[in-house]
Amino acid sequence: MPLQNRVLPTQEIVADPGRGLLLGNRGSIHRPDRTLGSTRWRSKAWICCVLEWKGIRRDPMPPGRWTALFFFDEAVALAAGHRPCHCCRRRDFLLYAGAWATANALAERPRAADMDAVLHHQRVDSRTRQQRTTVQNLAELPDGAMVRFDGRPALVIGGRVLPWSWNGYGTAQRPTGLEQVETLTPPANLVVLQAGFAPLLHPSAGRN
Repeated sequence: MPLQNRVLPTQEIVADPGRGLLLGNRGSIHRPDRTLGSTRWRSKAWICCVLEWKGIRRDPMPPGRWTALFFFDEAVALAAGHRPCHCCRRRDFLLYAGAWATANALAERPRAADMDAVLHHQRVDSRTRQQRTTVQNLAELPDGAMVRFDGRPALVIGGRVLPWSWNGYGTAQRPTGLEQVETLTPPANLVVLQAGFAPLLHPSAGRN
């Protein structure tokens, strides 16, 4: 039976056999029996990492150390409020931080902790501890953003939406009569995408 460590664009963490392109971390959030309780983070540094790094093989749920979380691709990770790891994905982290600086007219790249603080405020409601979403104009959303369309997560590419599932992105649709959409990707990650950061997308996104 799969562990409860697959992250949805809605931030939910589920047990699913689906495979992803990236893993991540929010600190140790599992119990000794390798199940999750109510806690969904121990740190504001929500990162997404490569699946393999320097040939190191790790237990996905070692006691008290970390809980490996898996993402379908980086659009899902960004929608859930994660950012590239500055260790195993240093080049992507620098590109991400550079896009953040450009989008916010900063003189230099921000520190990881500063970006994490902004992201945490935008991704989680402090009262309910649930995902924050925003309403955005679909035509203005950058490629790589994720929205809720027909009640399910979907990827935005070229003004079209591609329904998401663990089996891959579905057929692209161009909504008619729909101007505004509930947007899952936090505003800080939206502006990073708008400033040119290119997320790692699942191959199924390119078949549309």
